[in-house]
Amino acid sequence: MWVMKEIKDFVGQFNASIALDASHIVRNRNRYYLLSKKLKHHVPESFFYAGSYLGAVKGASFFPSFLLLSMIAETKANKMVVDKKTAWLFICGRDIFKKGILEGNKLKKGDYTLILNEHNECLGFGKTTCNLSEEADANKVAVKNILDIGDFLRREKRQPERQQRSRRLQGRAGKPRKPTRK
Repeated sequence: MWVMKEIKDFVGQFNASIALDASHIVRNRNRYYLLSKKLKHHVPESFFYAGSYLGAVKGASFFPSFLLLSMIAETKANKMVVDKKTAWLFICGRDIFKKGILEGNKLKKGDYTLILNEHNECLGFGKTTCNLSEEADANKVAVKNILDIGDFLRREKRQPERQQRSRRLQGRAGKPRKPTRK
């Protein structure tokens, strides 16, 4: 079944394929959405958000939604299960050490892999840095974090810092003066 090229290529990086009906996928600017047949007929040509967000194209790269990552995780794809501590560290933006991997030790160097916790919930994805079955050092980084579910929260946390910095800079330049009466 035909899928938009960017989505198909992204899913293929995990040695997976997902069945998406191309007639239900809509591209609005650089973003892809999955719409039901009924919703597709009611959505205006230019819309802000509708249906299920699948991801966006920025330059030559595709940035997936976590819904799409979860859909890929339900298939036979490159994936690994990590222990509780490793899952928490991964969500905090850290890379994965070999000792934290519970399942998925057959991946080769350079493979993209989905990262799952012990409850099979998709936490994000990364790229392996070594052949996992051959690596003996448990304290070596095995997967480089590319995207995790904590990314959104980290971006939100940085936003107020930018606003505070902006206010401080405005304060140094002098406060806006009140209009004078004449």
